[in-house]
Amino acid sequence: MNSIRIWFHNYLTWFTDPISTITFTNVLEILILAFLVYSLLLWIKNTKAWTLLKGIVVLAVCVSIVYLFRMDTLIYIVNRAIDIAIIAALVIFQPELRRALERIGEQQIFTSLFPVLDTKETSERFSDRTINEIVKATFEMSKVKTGALIVVEQNIRLDEYERTGITLDSVVTSQLLINIFEHNTPLHDGAVIIKGNRITAATCYLPLSDNMMLSKELGTRHRAGVGISEVTDSMTVIVSEETGWISIAYKGQLTRNVSQDTLREQLIVLQNKTVAPKKFKFWKGWSKNET
Repeated sequence: MNSIRIWFHNYLTWFTDPISTITFTNVLEILILAFLVYSLLLWIKNTKAWTLLKGIVVLAVCVSIVYLFRMDTLIYIVNRAIDIAIIAALVIFQPELRRALERIGEQQIFTSLFPVLDTKETSERFSDRTINEIVKATFEMSKVKTGALIVVEQNIRLDEYERTGITLDSVVTSQLLINIFEHNTPLHDGAVIIKGNRITAATCYLPLSDNMMLSKELGTRHRAGVGISEVTDSMTVIVSEETGWISIAYKGQLTRNVSQDTLREQLIVLQNKTVAPKKFKFWKGWSKNET
């Protein structure tokens, strides 16, 4: 009985001693590591990195077999190929890494934690008239099944895509949009880019999405709309030439067959209505002076 008591005492002492030495820094490190691991797994799940990861696991198993059986020639080759493999992985995952960094930059972490730092005045990106003209043109083209691809710029500039098209720099009007996408006209092929209240360029080429989850019935126009929304924060309005359906591509997600009210609501969200100069405040929610 005494030996059992001693065993329990030693066991409990071994178990509780490490807990008593845990500091706030240790807890913070555990939380940060858990968050990083969770974010990494979520990123792998939502990108094509999952398929590539399975290939890496297969290669890791093969390398383990090589080291287990002491295959000297293959070990020499593996050791020399490790540096090349790291560089190759960075090249392969470059689009996903860029997209992940862009998402982090869009979060505005510091202004969320310390709103006192966010004292700049925010102005609307485009007017109500521009919204009305885009909605009117979109549904007029939908009625006659005229294919269209309209990209509305937000914070990330689209200059590199504007350079692939023809510069217009024109006021946004429904008549101009309809005329641009009219069949057999010089500017109908490609995308129109809208910046603020102006059409900056037409016949622009956009990157195609490689998302395997998109329906196979979707053509190049829809994949281009989703593709530009994956690499930028812009919103793309798409009119199908086959069905006349109107779709919205935003943040890599495609919403098909939207109504006029839905399209208008999405454009109003992007509009970023004018906000009056903010009063000095120590924490979020103390005072709001929005118009």
